[in-house]
Amino acid sequence: MKDGFLKAAALSPALRVADCAYNVRQITDALHKAAARGVKLAVFPEFCLTGYTCGDLFLQRTLQTGALDALSTLLEETKALDVVTLVGLPLLVHGKLYNCAAVLCHGRILGLVPKTYLPNYGEFYEKRQFTPGSTEVELVEVCGQQVPFGTSLLFRCRQMPSFVLGVEICEDLWSALPPSTFHALAGATVIANLSASDETVGKAEYRRALVSNQSARLLCGYLYASAGHGESTQDMVFAGHDLIAENGTILAENAPFDGGCAETEIDCQRMEAERARNTSFELSGEGYQTVEFDLEPAETTLTRWIDPAPFVPGDPKRRAERCELILKMQADGLAKRLDHAHAKTAVIGISGGLDSCLALLVAVRAMKQLGRPARDVLAVTMPCFGTTKRTRSNAEILCDELQVSFKEIDIANTVHSHFADIGQDESVLDVTFENGQARVRTLELMDTANRTGGLVVGTGDLSELALGWATYNGDHMSMYGVNAGVPKTLVRHLVRYEADIAATDALRTVLLDILDTPVSPELLPAKDGEIAQKTEDLVGPYELHDFYLYQVLRFGFGPAKIFRLAKTAFAGRPEYPDSVLYKWLRNFYWRFFAQQFKRSCLPDGPKVGSVTLSPRGDWRMPSDACAALWLAELEQLQIKD
Repeated sequence: MKDGFLKAAALSPALRVADCAYNVRQITDALHKAAARGVKLAVFPEFCLTGYTCGDLFLQRTLQTGALDALSTLLEETKALDVVTLVGLPLLVHGKLYNCAAVLCHGRILGLVPKTYLPNYGEFYEKRQFTPGSTEVELVEVCGQQVPFGTSLLFRCRQMPSFVLGVEICEDLWSALPPSTFHALAGATVIANLSASDETVGKAEYRRALVSNQSARLLCGYLYASAGHGESTQDMVFAGHDLIAENGTILAENAPFDGGCAETEIDCQRMEAERARNTSFELSGEGYQTVEFDLEPAETTLTRWIDPAPFVPGDPKRRAERCELILKMQADGLAKRLDHAHAKTAVIGISGGLDSCLALLVAVRAMKQLGRPARDVLAVTMPCFGTTKRTRSNAEILCDELQVSFKEIDIANTVHSHFADIGQDESVLDVTFENGQARVRTLELMDTANRTGGLVVGTGDLSELALGWATYNGDHMSMYGVNAGVPKTLVRHLVRYEADIAATDALRTVLLDILDTPVSPELLPAKDGEIAQKTEDLVGPYELHDFYLYQVLRFGFGPAKIFRLAKTAFAGRPEYPDSVLYKWLRNFYWRFFAQQFKRSCLPDGPKVGSVTLSPRGDWRMPSDACAALWLAELEQLQIKD
């Protein structure tokens, strides 16, 4: 439960039709095992106390009484368990029979939620026995307890206010306007669906899509527990297809006919964060009654997969599709700007590194989109004290293969003159020594653009902007920054994708060599012809910083939770013990706050993903904000290697 994580399970134990005593034993056994694994929310299928396929036996008082007896037995079993448990049963209220979900905790019935939509088509005839539930909540006596009964019920955990539970039953989700929509708008962050969905060809895919899409639409966690083995096979087969989704992603699944359950941790804090940033999601709890309950606070062991590369799809096919889309977005943004500015050229400073390589590839695509030749892209290489033969050669080969215009400007003499003007001792390799070169390069590019009627294309990426790894009014400045929304981990894959689809072997070879070159600004003199200044040795691994950036901007998580997520995401990586994760997380926060002044005056550039730092769009932060609170939270962590 710490950090908003809720251990949840959707379970489909084998049952017997109309054998309530057997069924409750099966449920109790599964529940005890789940509790031992740390599960705090356990959802069982529709009519799990009786079986879904009882038909007209539901109208028999004996079965109705048997279900209540089973519920009483289960209440006794749950007294000592720290688990919210949901089971399905038929319930007679005021002479009408309802298909109900009972919500139990510590021997108490928190509420009874009747099914709203009763299917009466195809193989389903629920209206033959049952009455639809009402939104009005009333008190009914069940198992000697006064219990709220109605569809407009929510259940909130006192110890974890971000865990608010709403309930619907099977067909409710398949309807045009599911009750879960209203539950979520009333504040539910987790929806439990007790289902008895029979299996037919293609239905599993449709069911999976329904659950995934509803969790995305409602910005919630969604548990779907469906009836399985033991239901009557007279006319149907039930596969026990259990699903747990969170904001559009299937976190856990018990595939049809596999037995077992779906179990994982739902991040309730994430749901709150999603809703807080989405102003279209307006809460309205009118007509709802909230029942509160208690759970013992516990630190949930994370078993869910935490993506160490959240900006990069893991599936190769999806990754290739994503890369093509992003390249088209970048190119379209630049094409519009070139057209609007009537620019004759797109001027790019080429270093032989990743970022300028990507910007050049995008510029060539933009010219093609505009029906203009690649030679309208003017690539300018500006060697100086730190330039190596490898990067210089790669820059020239790349430009030749892409058939762009190429110009070399050796800026060493200009930099010498500039240092003399300001009294900079060239033997002192300080920040002035480095930034002076970067600003001279920007001067050359800006004036070259003026002379050629062009537009300077910026090369800096999202990761560099987050860390402030750019010279203010140097490479920080351009006329349009095509990479501003692309993190470094994704830059690599975009260039690799271009290598995979390269028209010539020579182009593929140079792109792969650029990928293999250490990331460096090359502002310090080379050593024995090799790069002496490696960015990741100075600011930290970009894969860590991109992970931190995503969690900070996308969800607003605090340092302690992000550190915990990082430990899970990078588990098994010996190069990332806790001390290293902590070191670079602290460095990230320090730099992120200190360097906001650079982001407050960024050039225009296209947004390509959900995380971006444009001061005109997604990220508005004062340049002089203090990082003390975040750093203090980090100081409280106990770091062990």
